[in-house]
Amino acid sequence: MASTLAAAFYDDPVWSWVFPEPERRLSQLLALWGLYVLGGIDHEWVLTTPRYEAAAIWIPPGCVELGEPHASELDPLLDDLLGSRADLVREVFSRFDEAHPRGHSYFYLSFLGTHPDHRGMGIGMALLAEGLSRIDRQVVPAYLESSNPANLARYESVGFRVHGHFDLPEGGPVVTTMWREPGGPADAAPRGTPEDA
Repeated sequence: MASTLAAAFYDDPVWSWVFPEPERRLSQLLALWGLYVLGGIDHEWVLTTPRYEAAAIWIPPGCVELGEPHASELDPLLDDLLGSRADLVREVFSRFDEAHPRGHSYFYLSFLGTHPDHRGMGIGMALLAEGLSRIDRQVVPAYLESSNPANLARYESVGFRVHGHFDLPEGGPVVTTMWREPGGPADAAPRGTPEDA
């Protein structure tokens, strides 16, 4: 799953800015997303295709994205991966955290990614639709951040609406936050068979 997500986010506007060296980016993303995959699996809301061509990691209401022991591993990992740039990336993560809606119970889409070799087949949208179907049965809203403007229409097609925006430090890209009330339209026709990780 970490390999799929690292490849999926390699050219992403935000994460290619965070990791600006193309020759190191894939290994850096793999290390970082590997930690977040472990944190997501702890919540048992990870969906994936049978051969990990696509993956979705949901964080249930009241849960943190990185619990222990993974949370304690983040700062040393950022120092190791980024050196002097680590503090800037900590500020990036802080801005993501600050943007989360307060006073609401919701499922958080931490990651959704399809390996570039399998894009265009609808499997990422199938995973998204499956997750939203399960969430709708619990009658709970969903929230996400889109780091790539090209994905906004896809999220809107399944009922998400723009909630807000935030800037990243030092002139970095803009991130869009999105919110979906339970029971929003599920226009993405599932293709393939999502499996619980």
